[in-house]
Order: sequence, then C-alpha cells, then structure tokens
Amino acid sequence: MVERRHTRQIHVGKVAVGGTAPISVQSMTTTKTSDVEGTLQQIYALAAAGCDIVRCTCNEIEAAEGLAQIVPRSPIPIIADIHHQYKMALAALEAGVHGLRLNPGNIRKPEHIKTVASEAKDRNVSIRIGVNGGSLDPSLYEKHGGLTAAAMVESALQEIAYFEQVGFDHFKISVKASNVPLMVEAYRELSKVTDAPLHLGVTEAGPPPAGLVKATAGIAALLLEGIGDTIRYSLTADPVEEARAGRQLLEALGLRERKNVDLIACPSCGRAEIDVIDVARRAQEAFADKLIPLQVAVMGCVVNGPGEAREADIGIAAGNKRGHLFVKGRNVAVVPESEMVDALVEWATYINEHGAEAAIARVDTTIAEREAQKDRSALLDEQGDDVNHSHDRIVNIRQSIAKS
Repeated sequence: MVERRHTRQIHVGKVAVGGTAPISVQSMTTTKTSDVEGTLQQIYALAAAGCDIVRCTCNEIEAAEGLAQIVPRSPIPIIADIHHQYKMALAALEAGVHGLRLNPGNIRKPEHIKTVASEAKDRNVSIRIGVNGGSLDPSLYEKHGGLTAAAMVESALQEIAYFEQVGFDHFKISVKASNVPLMVEAYRELSKVTDAPLHLGVTEAGPPPAGLVKATAGIAALLLEGIGDTIRYSLTADPVEEARAGRQLLEALGLRERKNVDLIACPSCGRAEIDVIDVARRAQEAFADKLIPLQVAVMGCVVNGPGEAREADIGIAAGNKRGHLFVKGRNVAVVPESEMVDALVEWATYINEHGAEAAIARVDTTIAEREAQKDRSALLDEQGDDVNHSHDRIVNIRQSIAKS
C-alpha cells in the first residue's frame, strides 16, 4: 500500500487535488481552441477515457473566445494553458476557466504575475506553476551551471514568492523535464520544501511505445514514493492515449479503483432539459453491481449531446420530455423521460453481450434520427443559439484585453 505524502488540497472546478483526494488524470487537447465543436468532441473522448481535468491552449483572443463557449459545455474542468502573454491569462479567467497553467520561464515580469494571481484569487481559480526544464529564466541556468533539479525548484519557489505577496495560495506545482532522472530528482527536492499539491509528468516523452515507457518510469517512481497528486502523460499521440495510460497506471498501482461502467455527464448547461446530476446519479446506481465495461454518457440536451459524446459506447440525451438513445453517436431509440435510466441499462447490457453494431442493426435508426432532429429543431427555435450567454463573456473578454 502506497503511503501518500501529505499536501494541502485545492480545487480545479469540482475536482479536488491534493490532500486525501484521489490522484487525478490530466491531458491536453490538440485542436485549435477556437474550434469549439472539435475541441468539445475531443474533451468528451478524453473524459470517456478516464481524464479528470483537461488543458486547452489559450494563445490568442480567438482561443479565449472559444473557451467562453467550451467551458459551460465541458463535462470536466478546463485549464487554460498560457504561453507568453499575461493578458491571455486574464482573458481566460474572463472566459470562466477553472484553472490556469503559467510557465515562470515565459511570463517573467513580477507585476504581470501578481496581476494574474490577484485576479485568480478574486475568482477562486487555481493556478499551476508549470516549471519546464527547457524554458527556465536564463539567469537560473547561469547560476546553477546549466539545467539542474535545484534550478527548477528555485524557479518554482520564485513564483510562489510572487503569489504570496498578493495572498494567493490556491496553486499546484510541476517541475517537468524530458530527462527522467532529472525530473525525479527535481520532484523529490521540491516535495521537501512545499506542501503544495504536485502535478507529475515527463515533458516531451515522445511517441509510444518509447514515450509510454519513459513517462511511466518517471511518474511511477514518484507515485510509489508517495509523491504526486495529479498526473499527465505527455505523448506524441492522440491525447486519448494519454488519459488511458494515466488511468491504467493509477489502477495498476492501486491508487484508483477499477471501474465497471465509465459514466460521463455534461455539466448541465443552460440548454439542459433534465436534471443531469440526478439522472447521472440514478444511472450510476443502476450500473453499480453490473460488470459492464462500457462508456456511458448522460447528456442534458439532444442539440449537442449525441455529437459531443459520440465516442461513448452508449448515451442518452434529453429533448421535449423524451430520452434519445444513441450508440456510438447514432440515434437508435426514443423513450419517455421517466424510462431513460432503464433504457440505458437495457441497451448497455445488450451491447455488452452482442456488440454495438448488432445493437444498431436491430432497429430502424431513421425513425430515431428523425425524432431527434425534430426535438433538436424545437429546442433551437425555443432557446436560440446562445443559451449559455457566451456572447456576453466574449464581449467582456475583448474589453479586458483592451483595458490591460
């Protein structure tokens, strides 16, 4: 049994990190964040693969505006990855993200760092101090005679000092390097001088299988020593592979329980036609004692649900007091709202025994697709295109950029 190092707990959205919280799995989208639908599709695929928190790049105003539309529809918390412009951090906060990732080597002016930390504090948004061995402040390389564990730890501590000046302590830290022994040494040294939660990763691990081996060597070594509160595999591959690898590693080490059904649910945005939380809870209870290793989605509306969760084995989306069942993104049946959970269990059982193709083949999908389109059109006519008020956030983002 691994005895975990004690850290203080923070939150990224609804996901607790540190303390006694389960070690979480993270990944990063590879789409352009301005591609809202493409990014959401990838986020749902990541959630289905076991990802708890996802990072999206925010390197331009179009990305921030994309985040304003993505955040209310994402099933898992969103962290904005900030490059060199502190204004993009402020824009991402305006977009409603649940966390930021700042690289101390990229944003170096103390006043900019403290401005972002103060704004994050006011919004109760966490920040990851993301030290990267390849992009430290040049003065640290000179001081330490090159890239060393001590240089990386000092970079993190300098950032913490700026945060402390504005009373901000809602942060976690990473000290990543592509060299595994260096990365392990840096995290060991960092764990001695802070109780902040630690985000583990080997940066630029490369493509599988070599990248998987490299990342696992570093992350697993630290986890077995009790170091680490959240992890990410940085692979040159589909990010879904990162999420799966992270989840499998935690299960192999006994740090996360193996699941039967992997249930994902939308965040119950303004378009939701049902109490998503209640339906998801009842579905989880219904599947609790069933050995069905499928990915099941509960979506609040038929407008976006089947498309966003198309990677799930089976899902259900609400519309006009009805439940629209879909298998691998294809509408297959329509049931009364009161029968949604029962229908999910029945179809999931069939798919587990006979496969998705057989399940689709047993019905005339044109009927279900026609009914779904009817309810989709009715909802759009009733609610409009901007039910989550993303336009208001976009206006605020543009104003924040203009002011700063």
